[in-house]
Amino acid sequence: MNKTLLKLENVTMQFGGVVAVNDLSLEVNEGEIVSLIGPNGAGKTTAFNVVTGVYEPTNGRVLFDGRVIVENYPRGKMKRLYAGDHQGDFRSRIVKTPDRITKLGIARTFQNIRLFKSMTVFENVLVAMHMRRRSNLFSATFMLNFREERDMRREAERLLEAVELLDVKDELATSLPYGKQRRLEIARALATKPALLLLDEPAAGMNPQETDELTAFIRHIRDGFGLTVFMIEHHMNLVMDISDRVYVIDFGKLIAHGTPEEIQSNELVIKAYLGVSEDA
Repeated sequence: MNKTLLKLENVTMQFGGVVAVNDLSLEVNEGEIVSLIGPNGAGKTTAFNVVTGVYEPTNGRVLFDGRVIVENYPRGKMKRLYAGDHQGDFRSRIVKTPDRITKLGIARTFQNIRLFKSMTVFENVLVAMHMRRRSNLFSATFMLNFREERDMRREAERLLEAVELLDVKDELATSLPYGKQRRLEIARALATKPALLLLDEPAAGMNPQETDELTAFIRHIRDGFGLTVFMIEHHMNLVMDISDRVYVIDFGKLIAHGTPEEIQSNELVIKAYLGVSEDA
């Protein structure tokens, strides 16, 4: 069995008196494609935001590659308001900003595409590659980093070729068809050289042909770049076709976990999310 790359332990995210994620524990193993599904408002994107440092959890911890990257416990006013479980189990406060978490090897995309609108396809990818540059302000100012910049530009072209966008590299990012804009956003995430890629509803707004192409593309990048993929998605055909395992949450609480086949036959999941079949 592959090692655990991402682990959430009893993560609770509470906003005032509202518990958005409630005692969530899950694991994503190296090389897997794992999906997180549930109704709208179930807490899926909130969980992603905790993993990537956008939110500081109210309680619980996140481990990446065996190392604690996020941890917190109820403090101050929240100690009195806290409505989750496992209070007192965590004693440390470990906080990392999104850019530091990206440098550790976690990249993400968003439900609503967030490209740099005034930049070309090539420039969108090149900017992301600067996340890992070694040069400092002095060397950049006096053009002492030209070799590194040249190498990054070559690497950006190789990446665009790998994701089949090299032929549109000089086009404005926003001029691309929707499906290619989504592919570019994923390519920009890949430019940071992640070990773990988080995809937040990558098929949102796509037509059936684009969704089929996306399914093949996710498999391609997982295998071609040696990635682990953790995905939020409402398109059930895509989820069931591509996932090794699936976690299901409802009202912020984990209600099921298993293979796609196990999830499709789980009565709690059918009732909360998938719906009752016509034969029932």
